[in-house]
Amino acid sequence: MKCFHAIYALTFVATWHTVCAESTSARPDVLFIAIDDLRPVLGCYGDSTAITPNIDRLAGRGTLFRRAYCQQAVCSPSRLSLLTGRRPDTIRVWDLATHFRKAVPDTVTLPQHFRNHGYHTQSIGKVYHGSGKPSKDPPSWSVEPQYDSVRDPNVRYALPENLQGKGLKRSAAEAADVPDNTYIDGIVCDAAVAALAELHKRKQPFFLAVGFRKPHLPFCAPQKYWDLYQRDRIPARTSDKHPHAAPDVAIRSWRELEGYTDIPDNASLSSAKVRELRHGYYACVSFVDAMVGRLLNELSRLKLQENTVVVLWGDHGFHLGEQGLWTKANNYELSTRVPLIISVPGQARPGRQSDALVELVDVYPTLADACGLSAVIGVEGISMVPLLADPQRAWKRAVFSQYPRALTGHRHRGHGDVMGYAVRTHRHRYVEWRDWKSQDVVATELYDHQHDADEMRNIADQAEHRQTVQRLSRILADGWQAALLPGMDRHE
Repeated sequence: MKCFHAIYALTFVATWHTVCAESTSARPDVLFIAIDDLRPVLGCYGDSTAITPNIDRLAGRGTLFRRAYCQQAVCSPSRLSLLTGRRPDTIRVWDLATHFRKAVPDTVTLPQHFRNHGYHTQSIGKVYHGSGKPSKDPPSWSVEPQYDSVRDPNVRYALPENLQGKGLKRSAAEAADVPDNTYIDGIVCDAAVAALAELHKRKQPFFLAVGFRKPHLPFCAPQKYWDLYQRDRIPARTSDKHPHAAPDVAIRSWRELEGYTDIPDNASLSSAKVRELRHGYYACVSFVDAMVGRLLNELSRLKLQENTVVVLWGDHGFHLGEQGLWTKANNYELSTRVPLIISVPGQARPGRQSDALVELVDVYPTLADACGLSAVIGVEGISMVPLLADPQRAWKRAVFSQYPRALTGHRHRGHGDVMGYAVRTHRHRYVEWRDWKSQDVVATELYDHQHDADEMRNIADQAEHRQTVQRLSRILADGWQAALLPGMDRHE
């Protein structure tokens, strides 16, 4: 049976590449949907609370990756890692202010690779980072991006009391009886729908990147999306304490939630505020889902669906009070695991789910492979196209994430003083916190998902787990290439 699956996968890939290689015009279009701060709270991922019919619809015609992980759980490093196909230490981006071309100026990005192969590449919304130099990369795009850097409070808030505030951080949540395009994601969606209609007229394949900012804080969404949920029926957080025996560098707050006018400086939240924030997050997820639905409907209306690769991904996960943590900026499962759905026209098994361990650095070679483009040189991921044909085939042994810390304070610069390197296998998460200068290990973490799915007990120092720590430490030291199974090629 395994042999049959392998032959079937190779036949699918070879046939698709033959079709794509006939001419540039025969190549599929690409709709590339980035969603900020989205953890897998989606119906298609088994969340019984989430109301996400449109993303669920996309999963029904594509492949859903249940175990996808980002390379660093904060916006810019994660996005730049995906868009370059390289890991944070390679592009030397670990914070929100550094542009990847400072370290690797000649890198060909994912959209640039498509542009070099005759595609019209266009960006609407937050695709790179949402502000400053890291939000810009002219070589990637055929035309000037729209709404890539937006710092206007008037498209973040709608209520008078928030519009009269100061700075970007006003209330942490808002429900307003307003149209969708009062907020930036509705505006981005309007522009993307209009762009699809224009791109349909061109005799040129397109790569359209659309970036939605919700459910990033503040949790602002039209009232109708809040009304989809009854607050008292949204499940409470599974834990509110830090993991037992976790080192300080692992659980230190990034202080992203703090600073909003309704959040105490020490982030000591009442139970009512916790429930409101969790409600607001779900409302924003449903808001974004509706925007995704509009894009999918427009693809169908224009009869582009049958020739468009659609990929939807979250840049990292998000904590909603679990483990005593809020937002992201750590190495835990809730911050590093992301939703990832890929739909390719003609794929053999649409609607299937894969438990393979995959990473966001794999997206670049996958899209190039699926569209019949030449192999990508220097990327640090592998094509997932074989998983589209056989979602349960054997795949990587492990995937990798990292997060830096300063020795003191809450925010780091650059690589920080200490770097936490994490390896995730099917059963375990293991983290080594290393002094950046000496590379000495200053702290370790081990979580056994077979017995501790919520990662609440660090068992790295327990004698009975010494061999597991040694084995995972070797995997971490050997790196991503050693985690591939024998015979796997990064461009398979």
